[in-house]
Amino acid sequence: MNKEFNKGLLLAGFGSFWWGFFGVLYFKYITFIGHIELVVHRCLWTTFTLIITTFLFSKWSIFFKIVRSKKNLFYLFFSSLLIFINWAVWIYAIATNRIIDASFGYFMMPILSVLLGYIFFKETLNKKRIFSIILVVVSILYLIFVSFKSLPWVGLIVAFSWGFYNLLRKKINVDTDVGLLIESLYILPFALTAFYLITINGHNNFQLSDPLMMLFIFLAGPMTVIPLFLYVRGVELCGLGAAGMIFYITPTLQFLLGYFYYNEPFSVTKLVSFIFIWIAVIIYLKDLYESN
Repeated sequence: MNKEFNKGLLLAGFGSFWWGFFGVLYFKYITFIGHIELVVHRCLWTTFTLIITTFLFSKWSIFFKIVRSKKNLFYLFFSSLLIFINWAVWIYAIATNRIIDASFGYFMMPILSVLLGYIFFKETLNKKRIFSIILVVVSILYLIFVSFKSLPWVGLIVAFSWGFYNLLRKKINVDTDVGLLIESLYILPFALTAFYLITINGHNNFQLSDPLMMLFIFLAGPMTVIPLFLYVRGVELCGLGAAGMIFYITPTLQFLLGYFYYNEPFSVTKLVSFIFIWIAVIIYLKDLYESN
């Protein structure tokens, strides 16, 4: 049992590290093709990658079982909109030097999920978690009233889109990868239409004349799916609480890369706001650790 738990921690940790480090480096580098085209390719090749993995892991029976439920299709339609918003805004953040703002959202997201769990699933809240939620609210209000121009709307959209996405997925509790495939298939017609428009206007970097570039752009799919598989498998082996603590590797690395490697500006106002968030995170993680 301990061996399985440790393996889960390792997988969840590597998945979080991948998101926070390799994901940032790859998507930041590839933004030279333009963030709109990159969002399109991420949608296209994530769908393609998931179709391949569904074949490899023989999950088509699970796929058809899910799509036979109107309830599942209804929730997955709206969760597909949320995951698209999350992907699009995150890539926009990477392309426009707002990685630190995006990390703000991922620091905030688990605590937001606690609040959503209380509102929609009547999950209990103790004093420590209530205090964490209050600190997050204070952090946001501080940015609004002290310096509206520095409000990290990117981080807020990242947090709320991902938080409500997890909420909808919890409502139906389907396989993560198969559910993501169905969500990707909802997005696919729009991605194909956008890809066609980009191509006929001569803005497409995905061309047969440059196979190396084609391969590099195609990696947007595996770069999305691989850390997802690692993290979800980790959750299965070590549990949501432990994996939730490990997840903070992702925004920590994003913040460090944004500040130290990409030299993004970080004002005193944002620092104060982040301090509120970090205190909330420490309180939340301590409570999570004690309750497991």
